[in-house]
Formats: sequence, structure tokens, C-alpha cells
Amino acid sequence: MRNNPLIAALMLAVLAGPALAQDGGQVTGPQASEVAPSRFGGREADPAYGAYQRGLYITALKLALPRAEAGDKAAQTLVAEIYARGLGVRRDGAQAAKWYEAAAEQGVPEAQFQTALMLIDGEFLPRDRTRAYTLMKAAADAGNPMAQFNLGQLMIDEAGNEADEREAMAYFERAARTGLPDAQYALAMMLTQGEEPDLSAARGWLARAAQQNFDTAQVELGSWLVEGIGGARDMEGGFRWIELAATGGNVAARNRLAKLYWAGMGVEGDSIAAAAWYMLAKREGLVDPVMEDHLAGLSDGELEAARTRMAEIEQGGAQPDALTQAEEGEAEADSGEGETGQDQP
Repeated sequence: MRNNPLIAALMLAVLAGPALAQDGGQVTGPQASEVAPSRFGGREADPAYGAYQRGLYITALKLALPRAEAGDKAAQTLVAEIYARGLGVRRDGAQAAKWYEAAAEQGVPEAQFQTALMLIDGEFLPRDRTRAYTLMKAAADAGNPMAQFNLGQLMIDEAGNEADEREAMAYFERAARTGLPDAQYALAMMLTQGEEPDLSAARGWLARAAQQNFDTAQVELGSWLVEGIGGARDMEGGFRWIELAATGGNVAARNRLAKLYWAGMGVEGDSIAAAAWYMLAKREGLVDPVMEDHLAGLSDGELEAARTRMAEIEQGGAQPDALTQAEEGEAEADSGEGETGQDQP
């Protein structure tokens, strides 16, 4: 399964830069109110952490900095986090790198993970992929789900044989079982590869990721349901997943939804809705010859109606019934292996 484009598409998306103030496909740290003291390698009772938890970031920094300078690993990680995310102070990647690295040397998994990202990025620490791999693995083996996911990607990138790929899959699965949707999607894609793909299990993991609003998994799961891959065909269920991703802004989903409306698959055919959803996708740079032909066959009045429908979609004033059904009937993912039987929105 080496050099497969399905796997290549997964690789190193979150390794494009350190977790300083990222969004989109890159690593995003938890909100301050969600951060537990254990993230910083410290004890539960901690005045600096308490200030941090209450949003008193400057106070937290003042309390933590002297301790960090004295070698306290929890304080070092907390200081790094404040500088990395610009909490109460100007964002400072160099200071974040300094303190993450200091805490990483003392074995704090979160700091090891963040330092590894910075070593791969090379902006605030000298690029060192070998050392990054070592730190990423240490954090992964300590149970950090994002490190497990990223380590799996590094292993896939450098895999020399199937044994390496199996080890990468094992780390993906460890992260997936913690509920990390990125890892669940990656594991699903890996399960489609090799001489004996397990499409049923892959569909189950896609369902888990989709249920966490991971839009790429929603599109993939919807397509699998429409086509009957990995289980029974369910065109209406597939339509709803693709619709959910399309309404959330996924460009590929918008084009696929347009085709479903055009073909009347999983929904009553609607040439105007098909045109509207395709026009939204096209505006983002996606061009589909089939849908271009569809647009070319519409009258001026139909095109105007499609533009009106497109505006309604953008304004959120035309939320489809299928989306409401998806929100009301969201299924929980089964905790066991393989197909969950609950891959409907």
C-alpha cells in the first residue's frame, strides 16, 4: 500500500507548523477552560494553573515564569502554552519553543509533542526530523493521542515495508480509540488498502469520525453508503451525510450533492438545486465537466432560479429537511471493532 494517494492525502497535514495559533487542518490546542493540569505535567493544585484556568493569563505567567526558570517542568509547559497561543501576551514562537523544549527534555508528553512539531517545521527550532521522530514517539507511547496520530503519519511517510505500515496503523488505531476523528479517518483509509482490505471495519471508523463532524469523513461515508461499499447500500442515508458536509462548507461535498440532486439519488431529482450546489462548489475553484454540461442545458430562467437558491443556501434560510433529520437522529458510534451498523446521521 505504499505511495497510495488515499494515504498520501492524509500525511503531514497537521505537521505544517507548530501549534501556535492554528486552525483548519493544523493542530489546535484545547481551550484554556478545557485544559487539565496533567497536560502540563503538574499536580492538580497549582496557583499558576488556577490563574490560567480562570483566564488570568498574565498572572499565570508571572507565577509560572520564576518556577520555569528554576526547572519546574509543569511551569515550563504552562509558560510555553501561554506564549504559543498568545494568551494575555504577544504570541512569541521563539519563547514557546524555548520552554516547550525545556519541558520536553524532562519528559512532559505535551511538550514533547509540541517540540516535535516545531522541529519538523524548522521556524523556531532548527529542523531535525530524527529528533522530532524520537520526541513524537515518546509522547505517543505516553498516551498523547495527537502524537499517536502524527507519529502514524511520519511512519507512513517513511515506511520501508509492510511491517512499518502495520506499526503506523497500530498508532492510528490507538489514537482513534481515544475518539480523535483525524485518526479515525486515517485508520479507515488504511483499512481499505492491502491485499485483504476490511471495508466493513473501515466504514465503521468513517462513521465514528463523521459523527464528530469531521467533514471529510462525512463526504466519504456518504459516498460509501450511496455506492454500497463496506455494507448495505443506503442512498438516502448517504445523501444526508453528504448534505451535512456540504451545508458545512465542504467544497467536494457540494459538488457531490449537486450530482445527487441531478441524478435523483437518495433524493427527488431537482435540477435547480443541482445547479445551485454546483455553482457554490465552482465558485471555490472546483470544475466538474458533467455539471458544466448540466448548467449549459438550463434556460436563463432556470439559471436565475439556481442563483436565487444558491443565495438562500448561503444565507442559511433554506436548511433542508434532511439536515434537520441528521441533527435530530445523530447516531452514537459503537465502541467495538468493525461495522457499527450506525452509520446514519
